[in-house]
Amino acid sequence: MIFKATRLTVAAALFGAFPLAVLAQDFTPENPECIAPANPGGGWDFTCRQVGKSLQDEGLLSKTVQVVNLAGGGGGVAFAEVVNKRNDDNDLIVAASTATATRLAQGAYPGNTMDQVRWLASVGADYGVIAVAKDSDIADLPALLEIIKNDPTKISVAGGSAVGGWDHLKVLIAANAYGIEDVRKIKYIAFDGGGEAVTQLLAGSVQAFTGDLSEAKGFVDSGDIKVLAVLSPERLEGEFADFPTAREQGVEAIGANWRGFYAPGGMSDAAYEAWVSKIGTLYASDKWKEIMKTNGLAPLDLQGAEFEEFVAASVQQIQDISREIGIIK
Repeated sequence: MIFKATRLTVAAALFGAFPLAVLAQDFTPENPECIAPANPGGGWDFTCRQVGKSLQDEGLLSKTVQVVNLAGGGGGVAFAEVVNKRNDDNDLIVAASTATATRLAQGAYPGNTMDQVRWLASVGADYGVIAVAKDSDIADLPALLEIIKNDPTKISVAGGSAVGGWDHLKVLIAANAYGIEDVRKIKYIAFDGGGEAVTQLLAGSVQAFTGDLSEAKGFVDSGDIKVLAVLSPERLEGEFADFPTAREQGVEAIGANWRGFYAPGGMSDAAYEAWVSKIGTLYASDKWKEIMKTNGLAPLDLQGAEFEEFVAASVQQIQDISREIGIIK
């Protein structure tokens, strides 16, 4: 991270009165592309597609953003692809989230670290949910956790992140808050994206789902799933106001999944600043505010160096949590 900060400082000094934000106006991606590091239907896919379409709708990009789903390793396949094969691609951005920070924090991307890429901007925060199928006999979060506490083999929980990833951690944090002593006995089954995890829930292969509100919303709207708890400090507003929090059910569990983007580490400064500027402008637009409201995203407005500092802090915090509950030593 020191290297990248120095590179920006030197560039600014060389160009004097012409800040990088001005230089960025001369850069326009020829073939804009967004990698969603999971299968269609999950949070990363949502982030790429919503932001890509909105950038074009708002006139910030003249060409359609191609969305490529590159699943595997809880985002590790995509991270390695960017670092090893597309390190200088100025047209490429990659969807990221707390799940990305989690895998980096736990050393789950072998040989890769957060300073190998450039962190662009956040586009909001997505609160975690724990849900069951609509016809489940489980009425609330304490009822689910009580079953797990008495016999962990009776409940399989599906999520869209790898074992030890953010979806997994959310249910562990809730279980820990409920008083389950050995959370490692909880049966968590990982899928490549939240959409696939919910599909398995509906098929009856698992009994519960842990994910994010944006992933679950479509299935809630269709009446296929029942949200037991939102992992937010207080109830959300609008159409989400009917969903109870874990906290109001006596389970002190909060889990917010930030959403944003990183870019190849070798991306030019002009391209980097252009992408930061475009995403920042989109975030401030009425269109994006409406998308956030519709999908239950909470505000999180960070760009450039400020976002990179935030991600670094997120990685450190997750390392501490992971050690506390025994995911890493």
